[in-house]
Amino acid sequence: MTDSIYRNLRQLGGETRIPASPEEAELERVANPQADVTYNVRFTAPEFTSLCPMTGQPDFAHLVIDYAPGQWLVESKSLKLYLTSFRNHCAFHEDCTISIARRLVDFLAPQWLRIGGYWYPRGGIPIDVFWQTGPLPEGLWLPDQGVPPYRGRG
Repeated sequence: MTDSIYRNLRQLGGETRIPASPEEAELERVANPQADVTYNVRFTAPEFTSLCPMTGQPDFAHLVIDYAPGQWLVESKSLKLYLTSFRNHCAFHEDCTISIARRLVDFLAPQWLRIGGYWYPRGGIPIDVFWQTGPLPEGLWLPDQGVPPYRGRG
């Protein structure tokens, strides 16, 4: 790996600290060696945590991020650290979900991206937040996100 697409990565393969905030978190990317192919990459974060900006209590979500890469792939350790940085971040569910998607779009310039934020209920109401950049690219196979709607005890 002396002269490879991975040579500029600073977080992979070493000890790293959890960023104090999403703004402090550093996303890293590598050149997509399959950029001539339209394909889907899925990241699932079933234990995403942030803080309610009003009460300071934790909020929990199951995030599913699908993207069709362009010239860049996000390095997964940097994404994990970025998502973990929300543990001390106060924001509403909608803001967290859309902020993550927009930062990835700005950083990666993917062909397409969607995010599903399936937030666990507090106060008896689950909040689900969905966003995508536009129509699905032609020929892209996209499986269901696989997260059932919240049913409580029913």
